[in-house]
Order: sequence, then C-alpha cells, then structure tokens
Amino acid sequence: MHQFSRRTFLRGVGVTMALPWLESTSVWGDEAVKASAPGSEAPIRLAVLFSGNGFHGREWWAKGEGKEMELGKVLAPVADFRERMLFIRGLHNAEALKGNIHSSQTGNLLSGAPLSSGGEIKSGTSIDQVIAQKYGHSTKVPSLVLGCEKSNPSVHKNYSMIYSSHISWSSPTTPTPLELYPALAFDRLFKDEVKKGDESVLDAVLQDAKDFRRNISSSDQRKLDEYLDSVREIEQRIEQAGKKGELQGWRPTLDKPNIQRPADGIPQNIADHMRLMCDILVVAFQTDTTRVCTLKLNNDHSAMRFPHLGVDYMIHHLLSHSDTADWLKVNQFFIEQLGYIAKKLDSIQEGERTALDNSMLLYCSSMLTGSHDATNLPVVLIGGAGGQIKGGRVLDYLNKPSRKMCSLYLSMLDKVGIRLDQFGDSTERLAEV
Repeated sequence: MHQFSRRTFLRGVGVTMALPWLESTSVWGDEAVKASAPGSEAPIRLAVLFSGNGFHGREWWAKGEGKEMELGKVLAPVADFRERMLFIRGLHNAEALKGNIHSSQTGNLLSGAPLSSGGEIKSGTSIDQVIAQKYGHSTKVPSLVLGCEKSNPSVHKNYSMIYSSHISWSSPTTPTPLELYPALAFDRLFKDEVKKGDESVLDAVLQDAKDFRRNISSSDQRKLDEYLDSVREIEQRIEQAGKKGELQGWRPTLDKPNIQRPADGIPQNIADHMRLMCDILVVAFQTDTTRVCTLKLNNDHSAMRFPHLGVDYMIHHLLSHSDTADWLKVNQFFIEQLGYIAKKLDSIQEGERTALDNSMLLYCSSMLTGSHDATNLPVVLIGGAGGQIKGGRVLDYLNKPSRKMCSLYLSMLDKVGIRLDQFGDSTERLAEV
C-alpha cells in the first residue's frame, strides 16, 4: 500500500499526477524528508545511466580541477558541468573479472555480486533497488527502470545474456522489469492503470489543476504552468514518435510501409527514443513520482546502429573494437543524454538548490574500452546529493589498495541515509566522495 495522505496530487478519471516542488505550499508532505540530507528541502534522487562496450581508448580522461578541468573528447558534451562532476578512475568489480566477457561484466555492475554461469540466472540486488526498497513506499513509483534496447535472452560463452541486458536487479534471481516503451513509462508515472488510452493525461487533470492554481503564489503558478507544458510536450512527442514510421539501421526497399504501424510502439529513431526516456526521467524526479531511476541506453554486446549519426555500417559492439572517429561520435551521442538530463534538472529550482543539486547522476559502463578491460571502469558522477558532494574533482584509485566499485556505492548509499556495513564485496567507503 502506497501512503499519500500528506501528498498533494492533481486527479482526474483514471489519473493521479504528482506535483513539482513549490515554495508557497508543501505538496510533497512529510515523506520528502525521509530520503533527504539534514537541512535539505527536497529529496535526494539517484539516476544511473549505462551504455555498453566502453568508450574510445584515447579520449576517456579528465585532469585538473573546477572550471579549469580538462576533459577528453568523449566527455565534451558535459563540459558545462565539470564543476559539478566527479571523474572517478581506477574502480573495478573483482567478480566481473572472472568471466572476462560482456555478460559477466555487466550483470553485477551495480551489485558487485558473484554471477552464476551455465545459463543460470543469479546476481545480486543492485544499489538502485536497495534504495527503492527502503524509500519506495513514499512515492507513487518505487523505481523507474528504463531501457532503449530489448533484452537478449540467449547464452554467450556460458553466461546468460540477460546479464548484458539488465543493470537493475530486485533480487539475486530477479532482474527488474525493463520498460522500453515511452508511452507506457509515461502512463506509469501519471495513470492509475498502465494501458493504452486516447485521453490526454493533462486533459484528465486540467480542472483540478485550475482549482489548485488559485491557491498558490504567482511564482508557483508560473512553475506549475511550466511543468504542465512539459507534460503536454512529452505527450505530443510520444504521439509523433509513433507516426513517423522511421526505421533504425536497415532501410526497407519500400518508400512507405505497406502495413499500418502499430500504435504505442518503440520509436524507431534511436535519438527520439533516448530523448523521450531522458525527459520521462526528469519529469519523474521533478514530480517526486520516483526518486530512483536507471536508464540503460543500450545493452552490453549491443547490436544498436546509428543512422542519424551517419554510422549505419556497423553495430555498436563491433564499433567498440576500434578507436575510430565514428566510435567517438557514437560515444559523444551517449554522453549527450547525460548532459541533457543534467541541464534539465539544473533548470528546476527547488528552494535554494536545483533538482541537479539534489540528485546523483551516475554514468558508467562495464568496461573501459571494447577490449573488455574491466580493471578500470569508466565512472562519472554529476550532482550534489543535497549539498553533500563537491564536484570539479578527479579521483584516482587506480594504484590504491581500496578501489572497489561497491565502495563508491556504500558512499552513495550514505548520502540517502542508508548506512550499511557491507554492500557487495566492500566494507569500506570512498572517503573522498
């Protein structure tokens, strides 16, 4: 049972819409304080973004501090956030080194747990789900698990490819269900039942919104209007994505499809698909509909292609095995999604801080490069965790005795008020985080 007695919602037939943080009235109730740092007015959120197969071997780097920090070309799309960023070098998952194959390096990326081989499915509960299980009762959606590439159920070199397809695990034997459809992800945030429907979510709550608007300050009225406009924009873009009829990768011989395109499907233009998922993540945080989200941009061992970049001759996995200009272009496209989310969250004011100040955006992959090097994982963390994380720094653990990825997770769990003696294979925190 979700408990919303102290929360304020806009309601309509079959729709419950959470509201953004407002200055003139408490719309989030007492629950908002539970997952917040002392003195923080808004809750702390965690978003984990993942892309498979690593990055360009010569262009994933950072050095220096603050606004003088220099970044490799892969990270150029997030240069505006260098003062809010931790670039973390040298972390690894010891268990991921045992299989030395994509699936064995991905299935425990967020847990550090041993993986079962031989096609059996067993990993460990991931950090996002640990937080969701602690605080999920305080929000409409305990966690949002989004993806832009379908799960692969096959077996590769004695390990299930389910590991390559899922970074979020609700239990050691249960990968968290992955939502690929933007329309259904959107419905889950706002509708009481997730199903296809013709009525706009916004239209359903419009009268309640008008009534609510009369009792808030003029500045909050502007904020409410901006929020409702953003909901309408996402609705319209989801509708248009289903009408374009674009096909990712392979091009058909027909100029137009000879059958009607199914409604509410997956957008076939990968750029549209990713951007919709980014916007859904932002609006979910903005409304406190959830405080935990993972966004898997593609699978490890991915078959994704990128015709919108002019890179349609080779799948993602094969591209990763050579440091070409096209590989760099694809890397930057993925990092652009992180920059887009950071910019959107930073534009949302929550008292003296922004939503980005109150969030942790973790971007990672299961290997540094396509050569399966998991001894030095690529990790970037953007956001202030309610004023608890100081950005503009490069943290290097490569030659240090304590460099477990799960040590980072213990530090991050501390930021949301979850104090554990051990997580995965680590009992130590990264004191610098």
